This record gives sequence, C-alpha cells and structure tokens, in this order.
Amino acid sequence: MIRVETRPLASVFMGVAIAAAVMVIAAGQTQTPTPSTQAPGRQAPSFRAGVELVSLNVTVSDGAGRYITDLASEEFNVFEDGVKQDVTFFTRTNLPIALALLLDTSASMDIKLPTAQEAAIGFAKRLRPQDLAEVIDFDSRAVILQNFTANAAELEQAIRKTSAGGSTSLYNAVYVALKDLKKVVAKNVDDIRRQAIVVLSDGEDTSSLLPFEEVLDLAKRSETAIYSIGLRAPEGSGTVTKGFKEAEFVLRQFSQETGGRAFFPAQLSDLADVYGQISDELSSQYTVGYTPRNPRRDGAWRRIVVRLARPNLTARTKLGYFGPTTPR
Repeated sequence: MIRVETRPLASVFMGVAIAAAVMVIAAGQTQTPTPSTQAPGRQAPSFRAGVELVSLNVTVSDGAGRYITDLASEEFNVFEDGVKQDVTFFTRTNLPIALALLLDTSASMDIKLPTAQEAAIGFAKRLRPQDLAEVIDFDSRAVILQNFTANAAELEQAIRKTSAGGSTSLYNAVYVALKDLKKVVAKNVDDIRRQAIVVLSDGEDTSSLLPFEEVLDLAKRSETAIYSIGLRAPEGSGTVTKGFKEAEFVLRQFSQETGGRAFFPAQLSDLADVYGQISDELSSQYTVGYTPRNPRRDGAWRRIVVRLARPNLTARTKLGYFGPTTPR
C-alpha cells in the first residue's frame, strides 16, 4: 500500500513501478506527473493527493509452466475481497531488482555447501548491471556478508566466504533481509526497484529469537516477494524428517503469502536449475496497480485475486495486504 501525501518529502522508497508517477524530485518537493509517451504496454495513470495505491507484481504462466509476457492490461481482472477493481497502472517493463540472497550455513549444510555456493554464484552472475543484491548467511546468527551491490565479483567473493557450522536461525535471517531492503531508497525514477528475497535452507529453524508469525506478518506488510528453496536431507534417502516437514510448511508460507514461489529440488544437482527458474521469473513479471474501492481505514487484511481473460493461464501474486489506518 502506497499513500501519496501532499507534504514535501526528502526521499521516498517505492519498491514498485507504480511509484514512478509520484517520485520526489531534486528540490525535495513532490511533483504531479504530466502525460508522457509510455513504453508499449504501459499506461499513464492519473493520481490525486491522499489516494492509496495498491501495486502487484504478477507472474503469468501456462499449463506447461512457461512464462507469458505478451498480455495487455485489459486482460487482467483484479479482485479485492471479491470486488472487481479498476486497473490504473500497468507495465511489462522489466524493472530493476533489489534482492537479498540468503544462504543456510548451519552444520547440516556441510557437504551440500560447495554445490550451493556454485549455484548461488551462477544466479548472482545473471543479475543485470542495474540490479542490486546483498548476501546474508545464517546459522546460529544472521550475518550480512556483502551489502547491496551491482558488482557480481563482490557477490561471488561473499558467497565463497561462507562455511558450515552451528544451528539454523531462518526467521532471524528473513527479518534482517526485510529490514535491510527497506533501506534501499530510490533517488530518482530510474532507481525504483522490485524487491525479492531468495532463501536456501535445508531444515527447520532451531535458534531464531523471533517467532515465525511475527516475521511472516512483516513479510506480508512488505512489497517483497520471497522465493524459497528447501533442500531435503539426507539427499537420496527417500525420507522426509519431521523437522523438514515443518521447514517445508514455513518456506511455502513465506512464498505463497508474498507472491513468490517455493522449490524443493529432488537432488542437490538441481540447484542451479532452480536458481535459473527464479531468475527467469523475476525478469518476466508484470506490475499492476489500482486504487481500492474500499474506503475503510480499519487496517484489516484484504484478500487479492488476479484472474486473466485469456484461457488456460495462471496468475500468481501476493495473497493480499493490510488496509490503511487513520493516523492518530
């Protein structure tokens, strides 16, 4: 949820393309957007002060799992709590990304870590010059090994620094990543970025100070899609432990609620392909925005469903958002 205010702001972070129409200019004053020529598939929205804008990153795929990237705005039907909304912003433009790359380095990852490192490095190398990424490893603690950078060599160096040992503090790591992504401030329209977390883990959380429910709530209030990769252990055993069943539930929840996707590769050697699928998805999304018809300011959860006019296609986005509240 983005609120357009009339008061001057020094800088505003808008994690989605819809904010381009309300970005802050150099003098620290707000500017009303004027009509301009838009890229194909992009329409110029008209905004007024005091209006809440809901923005969605939407992934569309067919029955074979192929990403569909040629849809027009009129083919998207957005429903909030069952009520159809008017789409006021739409773009197929491949926006830059701010991404947190999280690696489980607990003791159980010892044998798997070299393969996981190479797969994560391959993913980092697919990032574009305009993208930013940071590296966080987590065992008993969550540590930022590399702050946000567009330098693939720095990301690779940080990933290679990781070593296995200790317990698993998954929730702490996701919390740190969500808080860190909030610090990525757009200085101009070209700096506006979609946000994502890509987290790899092989087991249940055993040492976080924060509970799962609190971190999930924070994720649902963010503009961040979480992509989860769960490694079943021991590989090839054909068994799933009780601890991993809990971890699988947690990873699926993080991804489902935020519009990301959860992966559970059958073999460690599949990791590179999984990271490749995540990279492809991040570069194949639409951004859709609307002004909600619901005028209430009760802070309640509002469920979102996106349906497509074209048959045999599936749209995936976050499940909803918390409505606005009246300032005290």
